Amino acid sequence: MVSSMRQVTWVDRGQSVTFDRHVDDGPRPNCVGVARLGSLQTSGTVFTVWMQLRGTAWVESKEGKFRLHQREWIAFEKESRPLIQAGRDGVCIGVSLDADALRMLGTLADCSVYTGRGRMSHAEARLALRLWREAQGAGTTIHQLRPLLLHLASLQRELSVTVQRCPGRSRMRKRQVFGRMQRARLYLEGNSHRVVRIGELAELTNFSSWYLSKTFQSLYEESPQSLSARLRLERAADLLRDTDMMVGEVAAASGFDNCCSFARAFRARYGQSASRFRENGGLLPPQSAKSPVGSRKYSAATQS
Repeated sequence: MVSSMRQVTWVDRGQSVTFDRHVDDGPRPNCVGVARLGSLQTSGTVFTVWMQLRGTAWVESKEGKFRLHQREWIAFEKESRPLIQAGRDGVCIGVSLDADALRMLGTLADCSVYTGRGRMSHAEARLALRLWREAQGAGTTIHQLRPLLLHLASLQRELSVTVQRCPGRSRMRKRQVFGRMQRARLYLEGNSHRVVRIGELAELTNFSSWYLSKTFQSLYEESPQSLSARLRLERAADLLRDTDMMVGEVAAASGFDNCCSFARAFRARYGQSASRFRENGGLLPPQSAKSPVGSRKYSAATQS
């Protein structure tokens, strides 16, 4: 099924909808929702923000695969074309922002929205739903969507400090650089099942490998390689805690070539073996590898 965003606002009960990337969706953002096994493939013409209100949803995009839990949000650049698949009891609402909406946000609050993901409080989630519902009213203009746009920006308020640390002489350039860095970070999160090479991130952001690595380290106080290693081990810990997969299967599903390298990296990160971690119900011992020393150990172990 192919449709424009104006014709569809809710995809529910196993429905499947694909938005034609060539359809002109007009000058204003559109509000859409996905619920109860519904699936939605977005177009490649708008920036989108998704907020999980209940249950879970699976998201696939050019940045990888993600699982959204209740009160989490995720945002994508227009070329990402995310596919949203709601869980059995899942409810996920989304907002598509065209160039006019993004320009208005910059004018209103001197800010922007960026690729990334995060969490919402109960109050933020309730407010998001109310503003989203109000934005669907018949005859809604782009100016009537100001409250929703400002709320979306507020969900990313912690990012504004990081933007200022970006290289660039102008504010616009800083935002451009930060947006690309955020996309690289999201790509690492979406590919925590494997080793991600710097060249992939350089191609994604259209930066040189040297510039990407230097800027990423400066912004996040962690290199892309270290973040990738940490995310892979966090994925392994989740699999050990939440599934019955064998340790060897967990290692392979987390991008490790063999059990030995996985065992070294996991112990360096969490201060115990993978088997003991599972036996303890996923509880960490005091002073697990959260310290800088431990962090250096597990980073080296994952790259050996």
